[in-house]
Amino acid sequence: MRNQSAINKIPLAEGDETALYTRLSRDDELTGESNSIKNQRELLLQYAKSKGYANVQVYVDDGYSGTNFNRPDFKRMMERVEAGLIKRVIVKDMSRFGRNYLEVGYYTEVIFPEYDVQFIAVNDNVDSANGGMDNDFTPLRNLFNEWLVRDTSKKIKAVKKAKGMSGK
Repeated sequence: MRNQSAINKIPLAEGDETALYTRLSRDDELTGESNSIKNQRELLLQYAKSKGYANVQVYVDDGYSGTNFNRPDFKRMMERVEAGLIKRVIVKDMSRFGRNYLEVGYYTEVIFPEYDVQFIAVNDNVDSANGGMDNDFTPLRNLFNEWLVRDTSKKIKAVKKAKGMSGK
C-alpha cells in the first residue's frame, strides 16, 4: 500500500469536523484518472467549501480495496466518529466509501445515524440530512458496486489463467 503520510499531515481538528474520505484500490486505477486521490480530494474540498464546512480533515486510503473496511485511515476516521468529533462524512461516490453491500449499509444506515453523523456521497446525490439515504436506488447502487468488483476479479483471474496456459 502506498504511503500517504504527506497527505495526512493536516492537523487534526476538534469539534464539528467534516471528514472527507478518499479511497483508491489498485484495480480502480484501471478505470482512469477521474477516481484518483488527487481528483477526489479536490472535488471534496470544493464541495465542502461551497457548503461552508470549514473544519475539514482529509482521510486517504490509497491502494486499499473497497471490499472490506480494514483500512488505516478509515479506522482512524471511525475512531473520531465514535469519539463524537466528526459530524459529517463526505465521499465522492458510494463506491469510494466501499464495495461491500452489507458493510456499506451497516455504516450508512446504522453506525452513522447512531452517532448523529451526516453522510454525503456527492456524485450519487446521497445526503442523509435530506432523506438521501431513503432513496430506493441507494442500496441497489451499493449492490452494483459489490458486483462490479467481483466481476472485475473474475475477469482478471481469467486473463491470468489464459496467459499462464499460453506460456506468457
